[in-house]
Amino acid sequence: MRFLILNTDYSGFLNWLYGRHAGLERRSYEEQMRVRNESLFSVADFYSSNLRKLGHEAWEIHFNNEAMQAAWAREHGLKSSPWSWKLRFRKGLVPWLTRRQAPRWFYDVLAAQIRHYRPDVVLNQAMDGIRSDFMRVMKPLMRLLVGQIAAPLPTGEDFGCYNLVITAAPHFVDRFRKMGMHSELNRLAFEPRVLTELKKHPSAPVTSVSFVGSLTPDHAGRISLLKQVAERFGLDLWGAVANSIPEAAWFRRCFHGQLWGTDMYRALQSSKIALNRHIDVAEDYAGNMRLYEATGVGTLLLT
Repeated sequence: MRFLILNTDYSGFLNWLYGRHAGLERRSYEEQMRVRNESLFSVADFYSSNLRKLGHEAWEIHFNNEAMQAAWAREHGLKSSPWSWKLRFRKGLVPWLTRRQAPRWFYDVLAAQIRHYRPDVVLNQAMDGIRSDFMRVMKPLMRLLVGQIAAPLPTGEDFGCYNLVITAAPHFVDRFRKMGMHSELNRLAFEPRVLTELKKHPSAPVTSVSFVGSLTPDHAGRISLLKQVAERFGLDLWGAVANSIPEAAWFRRCFHGQLWGTDMYRALQSSKIALNRHIDVAEDYAGNMRLYEATGVGTLLLT
């Protein structure tokens, strides 16, 4: 079967990636994809590489990576709008590219990619970033449209075009089923290849208690917990922080900036205790990536 996996990236990660690799935005689509996957950020190429091991064809697309998508458009003879990655990659945390921010040419390129790869299955891991009305128009070009989400659902979206929605949040399964949709629980996992890659890098300094992750208005409970731990026990904190998060004294003492991909895994591996607090929308359930990232590298996880 032919799988096409859609995703989006944090703008902070894109700033970091293209800042670390000078001139990467001018390289080929394939080279940009290789460098992006080698960073090990998020799920990298974990889905597509393992699907290929099972005998399938599989490709990843990063919808809001302007440089990479523009390279694909050029290489396939598409006319895209003028763009400048230095101007468009904004500072600070933007968890996903909202439908109001996405230029039309983003969707033009994605439509061309769907026609080019002719997938049997499209797995959209960015249901909160790629419009449902676009997916509804493209659905006749695929056999199965699958969505994946465990984050706050965007308002005003009709997800009825999806044949199946998978989620790591059990209560989301019930929510989608009540909407008349097919939905199943799909646990996340750890990619063992990460351990092989970590052996190629020096160990990070040992920390006692750490947290690596996002701090946004959707993480009120997390921020409250980290504040208490920082004030009472001490804490080393890295993450993508929304501009609305006040830089209180406790925060300034323990915050060390952002970490992405391999650097994040190194920080987790060098921590005696890695803290975890789920996003508020998770309610009483546990199922985020940190459960697997921290324990996967052998660190004691306290959730």
